[in-house]
Amino acid sequence: MLSIYKKELRTYFTTITGYGFLGFFTLITGYFFVSQNIVLANSNYNDTLAGSMIMFLILVPVLTMRLFAEETRQKTDQLLFSAPVSIQDIVGGKFLSALTLYVVGILITLIFPLTLSRFTQMDWGLTLVGLLGYFMMGACLISVGLFISILTDNQIVAAASTFAVVFLLLMMDNIASSAPISVTSSIVFILAIVLLISATIYNSTKNIFVSGIFVLLSLIFTGLIYLFKPTLFDGVIISSLGWFSVLNRFENFYMGIISVSDLVYYITFSLAFLYLSINVIEKRRWS
Repeated sequence: MLSIYKKELRTYFTTITGYGFLGFFTLITGYFFVSQNIVLANSNYNDTLAGSMIMFLILVPVLTMRLFAEETRQKTDQLLFSAPVSIQDIVGGKFLSALTLYVVGILITLIFPLTLSRFTQMDWGLTLVGLLGYFMMGACLISVGLFISILTDNQIVAAASTFAVVFLLLMMDNIASSAPISVTSSIVFILAIVLLISATIYNSTKNIFVSGIFVLLSLIFTGLIYLFKPTLFDGVIISSLGWFSVLNRFENFYMGIISVSDLVYYITFSLAFLYLSINVIEKRRWS
């Protein structure tokens, strides 16, 4: 993993990608620092963090689009996958290199709260918790971008797709609030999820019997709930979509609260996409 990590990190700093990322990251954070803290005479640096999250729409695609897409385009992925290193190490090394560059950006922008603390009384506990949440959310979005980069050999397609997915994740609260709440809509949504999971099971195992049993048991379970407790279906779509809201989980960090459930969510979210990345590469490797 260390060799992959060093190679990717070196690539960032031997091309314009790394410097462009850090420059844009500092510029946008600085803009929100001036508008949220300096102009408004506000000592809460977490307002700057919350406002600057809009830059994830651009920076995450830039940071992740080449991680695997470029390897596939240049056909160097075959050499990489045949090297004496595990797929887990490859994915982990690339993920950690992108995450390191992101952390460097955060460290550079610490100059803003440090400057602010010279002129006002800051709550550093609140700020550090906010930075922790900011880091965790960025890690989640980077894992998503890395996964999307595996699915294509075109960096532009990877960047555009990552932009779209990150946008949906950031807007998930608004999307969830406009979702239907009727029982019928909830049942249709659940059935769609069941079919999606079943297709995933079949794609992984190539066993139609196992996926069929999963669908049958899910239908029976859903039917029993509908017969005996139909009210449980109320608002299922809103609750399910709300689970994917990375912004919603940042609220506690913004207020200076470290919630174990939020930490577990961010870690699980990142690990899930890293697992999906490893799974896709494994299938491609042996095919």
